[in-house]
Amino acid sequence: MFRLNLKRVLAFRRFKIFAIISIIAVVVLALAITFGISFSETRSFRKDAAHKSSRSFADQSAAKQYEWQQQKLKNALKNYFDKAIAAGEIVGAGVSIVSGDSVVFSDGFGKRNINENDLVNSQTLFRLGSLSKGFTGILAASLKNEGKIRWEDKVSDYIPQFRLGDENNTDKITLSTILSHSSGAPYHSYTNLVEAGLPLTDIANRFKDVKPVSAPGTLYSYQNALFALSEEMMRKVTGHDITTLLENRFFNPLEMCSIIMDYENLAKANNVALPHIKRRKGWNARRLTNSYYNAVAAGGINATALDMAKWMRFILGNNPEIMSELAIKEAFSPKVEIKGRSKYYQRWPGHLSSHYALGWRVHKFLEDDTTQEQTIWHHGGSVNNYRNEIAVYPEADLGICVLLNSNSRLARTVIPDLYEIVKSTFDRSSAKPVYSGIATAIPQF
Repeated sequence: MFRLNLKRVLAFRRFKIFAIISIIAVVVLALAITFGISFSETRSFRKDAAHKSSRSFADQSAAKQYEWQQQKLKNALKNYFDKAIAAGEIVGAGVSIVSGDSVVFSDGFGKRNINENDLVNSQTLFRLGSLSKGFTGILAASLKNEGKIRWEDKVSDYIPQFRLGDENNTDKITLSTILSHSSGAPYHSYTNLVEAGLPLTDIANRFKDVKPVSAPGTLYSYQNALFALSEEMMRKVTGHDITTLLENRFFNPLEMCSIIMDYENLAKANNVALPHIKRRKGWNARRLTNSYYNAVAAGGINATALDMAKWMRFILGNNPEIMSELAIKEAFSPKVEIKGRSKYYQRWPGHLSSHYALGWRVHKFLEDDTTQEQTIWHHGGSVNNYRNEIAVYPEADLGICVLLNSNSRLARTVIPDLYEIVKSTFDRSSAKPVYSGIATAIPQF
C-alpha cells in the first residue's frame, strides 16, 4: 500500500513539475512574441515619423520658397508701376497674374482718380472695352459645343434684314466670319453708330449700303458693329440676352461677383477707376460714358483685376465642370491672318505671326533662348479713355491682365514687360512646390 501511494505521489510531482515547466514555456513564448511585435511596431513608427518629418520639412521649404518668390514678384511689379506713375505714363492700374490654377498676383497700383487719394486695388472696377470680345467668343464656343449654334450659321438666317453686298456674298457671312473680323466690310464699319447708341437691329439694316472690300473669310478688317451682331444670333437660339447668358454660364459659377454690364450700375458703384486724359499740365479725370452698352459683345463689360484673374484661370482649363478645355480652345482656333508689321503686338520680342480667332488674337513667337514656337492668346481694349491688355500663354500655363484708367502708351509693351518680370522671378528649372497640401503653380517657361 505504501509503495502504491509512493508511486502516486511521485507521479503527481512529476505531473506538477511538467505543468509548471509548460506554463513557464508558454509565458516566455508569449512574451517573446509580444516583444517582437512591439519592437517591429516601434521600428515602423519611427520610420513613419521620420518620413513625416522629412515631408514636413519639404513642405516648409517649399512654402518658404513660394513666399519668397511671391514677395519678389510683388516688389518687381510695384517697382515697375511706381516708375510708370512717377513718370506720368499712367494714373492707375489693376493687375492680375495667374499660373495654372493659382492666382499668383491680383492687386492695384496708383489712383482711381488723380484728384483724390483713393487707391486702385484688386476690387476696383475698370471698363474693359474690347476685352469683352474674348468673353463673347468663348460664350459662342460654349453654345456651339452644346449644339445650339454652328460656326457656319448665316447671319441673315437670324437677322433677316441684314445684307452686305449681293445675296451670294451675304450668304457667306457667318457667325465665324463676324467673330473673326473677316466678313469683308471696311475697317470699323458703323462703329460710330454703336457709339451713338443705336440698337443692333437698326445697325444691321444699314449694312446693305456698305460695299464689301473682300470676299468673306479672306481678309482681316476689325469691326465692332458686325462683331456685336453675334449677340443677337445667340439671343435667337437661347431666348436670353448676352448679359444673362454670361452671368449664368460664367460669371456666377466662377464667382466673378463684381462684373457690371450696364451704365447705371457702374455709375452707382463706389470702387471705380475713373477714366483720364492727358493735358499739357498732366492727367485730368473724366466722366464715365454710356457707350457700348448697346453692344455688350463688342465692348460693354466692366470688371476688376480679381474678376480677370478668375477668368484667366478658367481659360487655362481649371474649371472643366463649367466648360471643357477642348471646347474653350475652339475660340482660339485661328481663322484669318493679321498681315503686316504695323501693329504694336507684331513688334513684341520674338514675334513670328498673328491671326485672329473668335474674339481673340493668336500670336506665335520664339523665346529668346529657344527655337521652339510659343503661343499667346491676346486682346487689347480701349473705350472711354481706358486702355487694357490680356494675354494667356497656354504652353507656360500663365495669364497676365493689366487694366489702365488712362489711354497710355505703356499698354503697347506692358504684356512682354510683365512676362519678363514673371519669367525672371520664377526659375524655369524649379519644380512646383507643395504648400498646405495644394500644388502651387510655378510658371514653366
